[in-house]
Amino acid sequence: MKRIRLTVAYDGTDYHGWALQESGNSVEAELNRALSEKLGEDIRVIGASRTDAGVHAYGNIAVFDTETPIPPEKICHAINTALPRDIRILKSEEVPADWHPRKADCKKTYEYRILVGDVPIPTEIRYAHYVRKSLDIEAMDKAAHFMEGEHDFSAFCAAGSQATSMVRNVYSVSVRPFADASPISSCGAVISVTGNGFLYNMVRIIAGTLLDVGTGRIRPEGIPEIIESKDRRMAGPTLPPEGLFLMGYEYY
Repeated sequence: MKRIRLTVAYDGTDYHGWALQESGNSVEAELNRALSEKLGEDIRVIGASRTDAGVHAYGNIAVFDTETPIPPEKICHAINTALPRDIRILKSEEVPADWHPRKADCKKTYEYRILVGDVPIPTEIRYAHYVRKSLDIEAMDKAAHFMEGEHDFSAFCAAGSQATSMVRNVYSVSVRPFADASPISSCGAVISVTGNGFLYNMVRIIAGTLLDVGTGRIRPEGIPEIIESKDRRMAGPTLPPEGLFLMGYEYY
């Protein structure tokens, strides 16, 4: 028996999130199906991040145990032939038998993408949030850095969280112009957030708060007050899932 770690990329548009769902298909269900079919075993993966419905990933992590004789580095190629086109395993490798993707020390990075335009472009709306008002990206980036460090992020957590602590360590938050913005869109912004873990909808609320800064509703200097308030009503809206990308994990 050996444990295999997978690096998984997917377009989350047509899935009810990562985790198994009674109400619809999930990324986890597709991986379990494809692995079981190709390896001839009953496979159940353990995922690092249970991304929500509509959220995308370039580098989510999953592990599973198997007795297959297929070399670890070639498992990804075998399994990709059984997966739908919007899910791909980028890398497969063997890890220690007790390695767990949610228990190992790591930092993970998310990006949230915003485009500005009068009319949302059909080829872009699955992968970005559209707004009509221009953005002050310099002000957004200034505000973003106030969120760095270890804080109680209660103001940035959606209702329904089961977290026992609201304290998280955010290593970096930044905002840059969206270099790949559609030529039909006037401009865009990419919000990048790296931390040791995140609360329920935390990154989407950070993005909504920074969007409010970019449109002038919140001053950059107001961010510390929002954090100190621990009041969800003080922060910005929870932006929709389609603009959110799990970029990847860095394990220590």
